[in-house]
Amino acid sequence: MTEQKNNPLHGITLEKMVVDLYEHFGWGGLGSRVKINCFNQDPSVKSSLKFLRRTPWARAEVEALYVATFVKK
Repeated sequence: MTEQKNNPLHGITLEKMVVDLYEHFGWGGLGSRVKINCFNQDPSVKSSLKFLRRTPWARAEVEALYVATFVKK
């Protein structure tokens, strides 16, 4: 395996990101920060993960929000 010293998301699963962001912001706050329907209409972790795994641009936005919110520099 290649070491990823400069990757702040190394070892963090997409599910952990979604759950942590939901616990921090709630679905409403998360939906207002990342404009995707899976956070605004009948949200759940399962439906969010399914959408984010199929949609690279949305996943990138969630990852950026996670880094901005939780990763200390």
